[in-house]
Amino acid sequence: MTRIRAAICEAFGEPLRIGEAELAAPGPGEVEVKIDACAVCHSDISYAEGAWGGALPAVYGHEAAGRITALGEGVRGYAEGDAVLVTLIRSCGHCPGCAEAHPVRCETRRAPGPGPLSLPDGGALEQGLDTGAFAERVVVDASQIVGLPDDIAMDAASLLACGVITGVGAVTNSAAMKPGKSAVVIGAGGVGLNAIQGAALCGASQIVAVDLSEERLKAAREFGATHGVLADTGAPWKEVRAITGGRGADYAFVTVGVPVVYAEAPRYLAPGGMLVMVGMTPAGAKVEYDPSIVAALSQSMVGSKMGDTVLARDIPWLIEMYRQGRLKLDELISRRYRLEEINEAIAEVNAGHARRNVIVFD
Repeated sequence: MTRIRAAICEAFGEPLRIGEAELAAPGPGEVEVKIDACAVCHSDISYAEGAWGGALPAVYGHEAAGRITALGEGVRGYAEGDAVLVTLIRSCGHCPGCAEAHPVRCETRRAPGPGPLSLPDGGALEQGLDTGAFAERVVVDASQIVGLPDDIAMDAASLLACGVITGVGAVTNSAAMKPGKSAVVIGAGGVGLNAIQGAALCGASQIVAVDLSEERLKAAREFGATHGVLADTGAPWKEVRAITGGRGADYAFVTVGVPVVYAEAPRYLAPGGMLVMVGMTPAGAKVEYDPSIVAALSQSMVGSKMGDTVLARDIPWLIEMYRQGRLKLDELISRRYRLEEINEAIAEVNAGHARRNVIVFD
């Protein structure tokens, strides 16, 4: 067991407490990673606020990068000291989802029983999202990591573990967007900006960002949006239709977890258009649609979890896009915080003032 510091959620909706935890040595097929950087994702905040339930106390954090410090039995292709991305994408490699090259749809769950984390007194401590990276070190399944080159900074690299692959992958993988098509991205936060980047990489003819904030719409243009529409006009889809010649958009990407936004999203679509559901609503949220309209216009709706990412395929490509200046990573980072400042970092995200805040470790 290794004694580490971690940000511990002891009660939903309460500030995280910086305390000590015990980390078990990696077992078969697992790796231990010393975390250098972990971004604050809104999914971590939603869990900490109790939006999706779960066991407490817990350590969240799942958008991380660091270096391997120990290898469990049977792990091949890695060595101690290797720089790696740490994600929540845990895959068995043999279930139907994995066999069809969709590891984010893996149907094999972690074996029941305690995870690698525990409290110093031996009490249970949940490894949130199978990662628990708001901590100095993690032990994760080897399927949750992918190697990084030494020429990419850890804080920038950490964003590839969730926000970037979720936004870009929603466009490139889930929607398989074709060049020349139009896209509307509803929500210009961290994931939305990456969906905009994904649409630009796919050669979209028009990329319309929709948001409540003029500041975010300005940022959206910096990341590749061709147009920006304020969402507080009462019927922003009418402006999107005007921009797209009256048709509507070929693709609509909802990157915020707001039920009313999902209810209105089909209004943005052209005939044959696709609604891509990215943002996660609170558990139990309901939305109504008129299926006759969807059927009559040959439209479709598809969910997108983690951008349907295949780590070994997509991460090297994204790093190359970053090297070529075609993918922005550094510009996504609003501010860097120490672990002791994590509650401040979370508050900034909740206030809508951050694209991505990153916790950095010495």
